[in-house]
Amino acid sequence: MSPVCGRVIRLEEVPDAVIAKGLLGRGAAVLPENGRVVSPVDGTVTLLCDTGHAIGITSKDGAEILIHIGIDTVCLRGRGFKTYVNQGDRVKRGQHLLDFDPEGIRQEGYETVTAILITNPDIYMDIVTEQRERVGTGQILLKAYKKP
Repeated sequence: MSPVCGRVIRLEEVPDAVIAKGLLGRGAAVLPENGRVVSPVDGTVTLLCDTGHAIGITSKDGAEILIHIGIDTVCLRGRGFKTYVNQGDRVKRGQHLLDFDPEGIRQEGYETVTAILITNPDIYMDIVTEQRERVGTGQILLKAYKKP
């Protein structure tokens, strides 16, 4: 499910070459309507940047999911981000993970486009983005089909 609500865009449209070329993983991106981020799956927080701009979750089924908020927002050194979980925490789908201040981030000159990536795509036959213009939290954004 989508961890944020907003307008769905293809990864190729993300104004960051590493994300756009799929070098971090396969998935989609969302132009967020607000700053609330929830867990897309039941799993474990396996990465939590101290700046709050990125969080990684490994699902019960083995999907390694990266939620990366904004472009170059690491440069904000945590300003505009508040986390509610810690690395190693078990989380449930829909659980509140973090908040960010979209307006404040944009005022600092940064993009808020949020990439939702599966960083271990090699264990899947295919990863498909749902065909929709807008997604709400809790709605399906990606489908990953595991290899037999």
